[in-house]
Amino acid sequence: MAKIYCFSNHKGGTGKSTTCLNVGAGLANQGNKVLLIDLDPQTNLTVMLGIYDRPKVTLYELLLENEKIEKSIIKISEKLHLVPSSLDLSGAEIEISQQKQRDQLIKKMISPLESRYDYILIDAPPSMSLLTLNGLVAAQKVFIPVQSEFLALNGLAKFIEIIEKIKKLNKELEIGGVIATRYDHRKVLNRGVVDKIRELFGDKFMKTVIRENIALAESVAGGMDIFTYSPKSNGAEDYNLLVNEISKL
Repeated sequence: MAKIYCFSNHKGGTGKSTTCLNVGAGLANQGNKVLLIDLDPQTNLTVMLGIYDRPKVTLYELLLENEKIEKSIIKISEKLHLVPSSLDLSGAEIEISQQKQRDQLIKKMISPLESRYDYILIDAPPSMSLLTLNGLVAAQKVFIPVQSEFLALNGLAKFIEIIEKIKKLNKELEIGGVIATRYDHRKVLNRGVVDKIRELFGDKFMKTVIRENIALAESVAGGMDIFTYSPKSNGAEDYNLLVNEISKL
């Protein structure tokens, strides 16, 4: 059965979609069959994979038109697949809120696929929305990318409180790890923030820190994961180490 992980932080700009993409690609490179689910109406994960034109069947059609999830799956590579998002999803929350068991929609949607994949990775929106709630209710673990900046600490504390409340809806949910991103060791503030997060979360703080790296931004613009775009870059090195950590959980 698939391990279902959600990448989430209600603060934007943390490298969440980049991390979900590259962890998925790294796990696929290890021989795992991986399904990525773009739960974000901004469609960042979908665009990062080079899909610029709206697919016929997206998460919007799955949630609101009862299309079968198999119709939406896009084969990125032999081992890496995607359920794409669309901008239409941004106006869908009102309609979703009127459905029964509205916090269970994603969980029910992916249930038929759990035996077909080793990992299902969910990229949640950067907000505490009903879509994010669905992603967290469906997941076994949540990974929280955090930008190495002071203000990120305030948002992180609040987000942890929210996760504790969601555990009442999903008793299986636990924090898989907090991931420091966009780190520059030359900046005293970055070092201080990382030390503080490590102090607060102990073994829940991932050992791998994702360094600020131009190749990561370039790979996103090119519609590729970092391993395909620049396999010898610092970004590829860091995400490879992170994937090794996550694969042992």
